[in-house]
Amino acid sequence: MPKLLDLKFPAGCKTLPEGFWSAVDVWIKKPHVVNKRLCGVRETESEDVGREALELLLLDQPELSEDVCSFLSSEASPAQTHEEDKPWSSSVRTIIPKVNCYGTKLQKELVLKDFTRQQVSFLPFEEDSDGQVTLKRGNIHQIQLISPDCEEWALELHVLTPDAWFSDGVAYPRLSWLSTDLLPKLLRWATECKSSEFRSTLSLLPVEKYSVMYQQLKEKYKAMVKVWPEVTDPEKFVYEDVAIATYLLVLWAEEREEKGLTGRQSFLDLGCGNGLLVHILTNEGHPGKGIDVRKRKIWDMYGPRTLLEEKAITPSESCLFPGTDWLIGNHSDELTPWIPVIAARSSQCCRYFVLPCCFFDFYGKYQRRQCKKSQYKEYIDFISEVSQVSGFNTEEDCLRIPSTKRVCLVGKSRNYQLPDEAEAEQRRAHYVKSRQTASGITVQRSDVGHDGESCHENRDNDRTPGSSWGAGFQPRDRVEMVRNCASLPRDFVDGVVLRVANVLLGMTEDDGSGWNRGGSLSVSEVAGLLEQETLRRLKKECGGLQTLLKNNHQVFRVEGGRVYVRDWRDRKASRANTKRTPVAPGALKTRPCWFYDHHPQRCPLQAEQCAFAHGPEDLRPSTRPLKKIKQDAF
Repeated sequence: MPKLLDLKFPAGCKTLPEGFWSAVDVWIKKPHVVNKRLCGVRETESEDVGREALELLLLDQPELSEDVCSFLSSEASPAQTHEEDKPWSSSVRTIIPKVNCYGTKLQKELVLKDFTRQQVSFLPFEEDSDGQVTLKRGNIHQIQLISPDCEEWALELHVLTPDAWFSDGVAYPRLSWLSTDLLPKLLRWATECKSSEFRSTLSLLPVEKYSVMYQQLKEKYKAMVKVWPEVTDPEKFVYEDVAIATYLLVLWAEEREEKGLTGRQSFLDLGCGNGLLVHILTNEGHPGKGIDVRKRKIWDMYGPRTLLEEKAITPSESCLFPGTDWLIGNHSDELTPWIPVIAARSSQCCRYFVLPCCFFDFYGKYQRRQCKKSQYKEYIDFISEVSQVSGFNTEEDCLRIPSTKRVCLVGKSRNYQLPDEAEAEQRRAHYVKSRQTASGITVQRSDVGHDGESCHENRDNDRTPGSSWGAGFQPRDRVEMVRNCASLPRDFVDGVVLRVANVLLGMTEDDGSGWNRGGSLSVSEVAGLLEQETLRRLKKECGGLQTLLKNNHQVFRVEGGRVYVRDWRDRKASRANTKRTPVAPGALKTRPCWFYDHHPQRCPLQAEQCAFAHGPEDLRPSTRPLKKIKQDAF
């Protein structure tokens, strides 16, 4: 049996052989994590098979039958030779490529796991319209874990006929790729043997449908990256919302097929942010709207079909949505734990989808209670618990989005019958109240900024009992507060900077360089230099005095709790390359050099080396025109 490559495991590896099978399972079930040209796989249930089943499969290829059986059973030591009737665990995986330039052809493989010999074999095949199976001899290969002396483990790659290997550039890369990319990855995974806290990605959806839909939407909405007016990263937000929209559209299509629905589901996105998800879902035919406490600049670009409303959501009987099929919470922050509750109380047929991000409880920030789980896993479990108590059969899935927070929860059905609604409502009310009591909160303001204009879908002056079940919840402020010292008046900041710098320079430590670099003070000592009113004003900002000093990094260097005057000649202090190149003659100098204007010995750098302007004549403000926004991209 031709051996193509073998890799040795580190000495003393304690994760084998279990780690080997864990790594193999990743490659079988999630090949897209290594091969980026794949979207995923569809795998059948495994079953035990024997030699007779293989011979039956190869009935029309008798010349291949003996070679394959020999390939699967060769090099077995007496200890490894097994006498079982069905030695292999068999499954069929369908490899799904990304639907673009890589094409749409699906490749199929018979996967045979041999736990006794510690090997897994891949037998690619084609199936015609009559169900006739033909093995592809050239691409039959095997990955084996061996331990010659039970001390030193190794990973081997075997190929039945290496010279006949066919590479399609997608499901089957070149043999060199298997050697240089796949096998080292398997070795690393087997050594680490890490198990994920969450489910595999797209576990609730047919991957092939997702792949087709995602490529279509990506192509359709990619122009938005070029005209994105927000300060956020356009590629991240556009492609993330395209992926979330794809997930929901496929999920809803499967639901319509399962329930025999003809009309498209309606939706409401609570805390819709930039509104792009609403825009895509609406464009794809689903009636709905988005609500957020703060209007974004991009809203005006979507057009009248995309319904977006600026107002705050306050959980109560006056803020239910009985006519809506699905409630969406996409990074909905303080509304996240409330969405399953609002969905459950809106109507018996209302479902929900949430993608939790920031950690909020019902009435404030979520307080961590366990140390054995990651904070993220603990919070996902908390939202799942809220969903279960609210009456949903809760499903967890993992999205394929450019974010570390990509676990979503879906509530499609109830865990109780309609006649038990009163009892279910009592459980919900008791749970929400218990969270309020446990937090010790009556009315608490959220740190993350909503406006005072509340949602009143069904306003009623004579409120029924329980109508104030959101009492204590505080939505964000409409105007997002900037508390990083950036909104402080320029003259106030300049005054603090000048006072602190003069004190540091007055400490004068002559280092022989001829330029006064001053001394250093702790942040608390710097605070002692300032008036009480100045300190009170800084205390209202996140980070206070230290943030102000770090914001002015042209003048100061803050390290280890101490403040220094920055010397731009020093690589460590200036974070610059020691081989400083002169600033290009046409380079923009949009800010004056503080040292040139205020230091007794001026700037230690020449004008052509300094990135800041030495005097008004050296200032070169930007003359670049503002980016033109193309409405037709939407």
